[in-house]
Amino acid sequence: MSFLQSYSNLRGALVAGALIAGASFAMASAAEARTAPESFADLAAELLPKVVNISTTQTIEGREGMEMPQLLPGSPFEDFFKEFFERNQNQNRQRRATSLGSGFIVSADGYVVTNNHVIQDADEISVILHDDTRLEAKLVGRDAKTDLALLKVEFDKELPFSKFGNSDKMRVGDWAMAIGNPFGLGGTVTAGIISARGRDINAGPYDDFIQTDASINRGNSGGPLFNLDGDVIGVNTAIFSPSGGSVGIGFSIPASTVQPVIQQLIENGEVKRGWLGVHIQNVSEEIAETLGLKEAEGALVASVITDGPAAASGIKPGDVILEFNETRVGEMRQLPRIVADTPVGEDVPVLVWRDGKEETLQVAVGELTEATEQAALTQRGSAEPKTDKLTVEPLGLELSGLTDAVRENLSLAPEAKGVAVLGVTDLGPASEKGIRPGDLILEVSQREVSSPADVAEQVSVAQESGRRSVLLLVEGQGGLRFVALRISKE
Repeated sequence: MSFLQSYSNLRGALVAGALIAGASFAMASAAEARTAPESFADLAAELLPKVVNISTTQTIEGREGMEMPQLLPGSPFEDFFKEFFERNQNQNRQRRATSLGSGFIVSADGYVVTNNHVIQDADEISVILHDDTRLEAKLVGRDAKTDLALLKVEFDKELPFSKFGNSDKMRVGDWAMAIGNPFGLGGTVTAGIISARGRDINAGPYDDFIQTDASINRGNSGGPLFNLDGDVIGVNTAIFSPSGGSVGIGFSIPASTVQPVIQQLIENGEVKRGWLGVHIQNVSEEIAETLGLKEAEGALVASVITDGPAAASGIKPGDVILEFNETRVGEMRQLPRIVADTPVGEDVPVLVWRDGKEETLQVAVGELTEATEQAALTQRGSAEPKTDKLTVEPLGLELSGLTDAVRENLSLAPEAKGVAVLGVTDLGPASEKGIRPGDLILEVSQREVSSPADVAEQVSVAQESGRRSVLLLVEGQGGLRFVALRISKE
């Protein structure tokens, strides 16, 4: 696949290319921060032989040709159309396409790291060394979730290779150097600084990109980002650009993400990741207040997957996961990365916030597979509604129990449980939070509800307790989610 084909929209923009690497960089303290180097020449001379160009070829299926129109016998256009359509058929046959990218050597015996999208769908992969030696490469393994791939080449002598550094110690403002194959020009060196850390660009489930202003362009995909010690701190992966060229906003996968992936590919040819078996959402300020948390932190469990590790350990919807395996979960998006990096089968402690206090549970980490990713949510039992319809003014909701007529109108399964939303008051609390007619309310203040009266009762309890909002578990077109609704004054 060409670099251009690998581009994806990054938050409404634009162009994303891919580059990857991993490395880290032992950072000095602020008092020992380095000044701008007089020249990058010595470092570039040392590192250029460790970076390679990646060339791939693949077969592109041609389009079906147009059919020859039916002409009257003896038509003066018969010879013209015959020649035109024969030429068209030849042009639409299979053809070979070539694309270029970058990579870097990570061992003397020929292991090479690059982006998965650089070699994806390739029939042949070649690695071109700094001295223009071309070597046939074998694909050892790939990991689509991090867009990484590992190649192996055979050579009659040891190859110069790069070491991974400690990317976690990189600071915003530190110098960085990128080397790659932009636009097929060959080994090209650019330099800049670390612009930001921990960027989430919606490229995958484990986004934690390093942002840099070192120039990255098409063809740099899979190339390394170095620190001034010559260690790989990232794999250049994407750019944000309205034009397709570098505008000083590039993204690299940090070495802390790359290194364990590459190690697993070397050892097993595949990557195994930990799996918890929950659907989670962010903890907003309102949700934190409703649950009695001092700060909006952690990952709120929206649902628990049947027969998953979380279900077996006793984790419940409404729990807030504050720590996993003694690692603090500052925000929701950190939890998938922490779980994924945990060895499969390991028994780890999980600190949750439940019923206004902390509780520690033990979880045996499962393995993330295609089957587990597609696992269905736990089915909910049926319950008979206590009343039919009721308007809960403090929430701005018109509600109904799940009568046969409501089930039919909303196309609900027989086992569906909860309270149906029939109407939403304009500009009311529920309307502001995106609750819509047809949604189901399953819990209020972490208590299951099966009738509008149950909802009204929980709202009254919250009002009597002096709480300004209630937490609803809502099921809509987007699945399960928790919503904190402020209680309006009647």
